[in-house]
Amino acid sequence: MKLPDIRYANSSGVRIAYQVMGQGAIDLVFVQEFLSHLEVHWEDPGLSHLFQRLSSFCRLIIFDKRGTGLSDSVPQERLPDLHTRMDDVRAVMDAAGSGRAVPLGASEGGPMSILFSVRYPERTRALILYGSYAHFHSAVTGPEGVEAFVRNAERTWGTGASLKLFAPGRISDGHFSEWWARFERMSVSPTAATALARMNAAIDVRDQLKLISIPTLVMHRKDDVRVKPSSGQFLANGIAGAKHVELKGSDHPIWTGDVDRVADVVEEFLTGKHQWHIQNRALAFLVIVRNPELERVKSQAGDRFVPERVQRLLALAADIIGRFGGEAASNAGSKLMVRFDAIARALHCAVELRDAGASLGFRLALGIHAGDIELRDGSIFGSVVAVAEAIVAAGRPGEIVASSVVRELAAGSGFHFRAHAGLEVEDQNGPVTLLTVAAERHLEPEVALHATADLKTLSAREKEVLNLIAEGMTNAAIAGKFGLSEHTVKRHVANILMKLDLPTRAAAAAFSAKER
Repeated sequence: MKLPDIRYANSSGVRIAYQVMGQGAIDLVFVQEFLSHLEVHWEDPGLSHLFQRLSSFCRLIIFDKRGTGLSDSVPQERLPDLHTRMDDVRAVMDAAGSGRAVPLGASEGGPMSILFSVRYPERTRALILYGSYAHFHSAVTGPEGVEAFVRNAERTWGTGASLKLFAPGRISDGHFSEWWARFERMSVSPTAATALARMNAAIDVRDQLKLISIPTLVMHRKDDVRVKPSSGQFLANGIAGAKHVELKGSDHPIWTGDVDRVADVVEEFLTGKHQWHIQNRALAFLVIVRNPELERVKSQAGDRFVPERVQRLLALAADIIGRFGGEAASNAGSKLMVRFDAIARALHCAVELRDAGASLGFRLALGIHAGDIELRDGSIFGSVVAVAEAIVAAGRPGEIVASSVVRELAAGSGFHFRAHAGLEVEDQNGPVTLLTVAAERHLEPEVALHATADLKTLSAREKEVLNLIAEGMTNAAIAGKFGLSEHTVKRHVANILMKLDLPTRAAAAAFSAKER
């Protein structure tokens, strides 16, 4: 996807970076939280998906506040106050050709949006506040909490250490944690982070609430870890006629958790309907694969075969996924995420992927979950994805871990489930029971599986095919090597499995490697 062009507005001599996307009749200005960077935003699937959803029914304008991201930095001694930053919203609207707009203020962007709606009522058609507050110390933390944040930021800024304060539910997601550390570094410097923290601590717009006279939507997560949920109710009570919507979840950023629920509420508030969510909803069975050994192995200077082994694993995985009718997602980051339309296919594929990894020396961890997902541009979104990622994070190398939902749907499939002693995982409805998965054939000792296997039963060509399977070559690659049709190679593979009494292609690869 081509990213929107980055342009610059002039706000009293300070350049403010902004982007515009969408063709909707309503202009929506996203006034962001503490951190922002217009390019790094798009690296996170949740945040980019939120932008795509909002721009599907609005003309969306996003910008980096002065002193953050791609906008001009400002000296600490000239740090802007809230009113100055609020006026940057007007400058961005002017540059984007927006006469009237709806500010969507998230977290500290909320007070800025409140001030803007009071200062420029003729340019504000409605107001939306998410996870926000009117008075920092009563809603977020007291002076001692601010100073503790400053001390920690001075030591750890740029490492991602602040994630636990904003989205502790994502700490176990290694890919997201790495992205958050980069997000910190690219958004603001350590000096700017501590200065902005102290500036935000001075926010108090309680006396402005009664001056708001436009339609207002207040959204707040029920268990928000950063901003007390009561502050959302305080805003709604203080603004005449405001609509208050409580969202499920505890992570603070607007683009974590059920992003589509946020977009649905905004769309319904502004247009009176939301059709996208219904049209793009589907039930799916997700398998997520991670390679916990890969980074360790790659860091060992002597293992020069890692890239080749990884390519062989990916080729094997693509072949296995295709045979079981799976579809790989484009937003899996460093993991492999595959969706299926049948639970038995997902389970059988997971077993073969695990075995394929073992045949190449990788002990893969796999997680399986089921539920409603949202589909857009080949990517998968929804709370079910976050739960599946937490499940695979709890798994140990060589394990297949599933949710209790999978067990209920897999009755009679020939798979067995045992209690798993991993970390607790929660979805929107509470704790999710974790279970380890084993196919019936994995319940017997491994030697029994191959008791009748004998290479002497294979023809010379079949032995050659078996050796290439063990090397990680796909059927298509083997066909090309020998000048055969792919159908002929498939017949050779079927004969090999039958003669050796082996259940899968991956098992044949493992057997060949053991016999060498």
